[in-house]
Amino acid sequence: MSRPPLPPFTLETAIQKARMAEDAWNTRDPQRVALAYTEDSVWRNRAEFPQGRAEIVRFLERKWARELDYRLIKELWTFGGARIAVRFAYEWHDDSGQWFRSYGNENWEFDAAGLMRRRFASINDLPIAESQRLYHWPLGPRPADHPGLSDLGL
Repeated sequence: MSRPPLPPFTLETAIQKARMAEDAWNTRDPQRVALAYTEDSVWRNRAEFPQGRAEIVRFLERKWARELDYRLIKELWTFGGARIAVRFAYEWHDDSGQWFRSYGNENWEFDAAGLMRRRFASINDLPIAESQRLYHWPLGPRPADHPGLSDLGL
């Protein structure tokens, strides 16, 4: 299975890969998202360490059951060879209605087929008032004309 664009990345293909990841995560479909990772992919996400697609799917199911109305923006930070680093921010609320903006960085490493074999994420959650939300598009991928992180001052 091949998942273009393939490494080594150029500026254009690294930006494309980051946007493809953002769009997939905004579907909140664990099965679809997991297809971008190798069968034996290794993650660090906060204090969890899922390994392999089956664990990634279970992780994402738990995540999106807790992080409601999830909307994400990713932005390329840097790239080289088969690696990409992004920064991101996403907004969500818990089942009590408390909104959060979660900020973080991810380091990605891809195999020759363009599947992510390693993902390391560092994330911090900031409680926000609903009036402080910046992401108001309908659930699903961010519209092409919606501002990115830098445009929003994040």
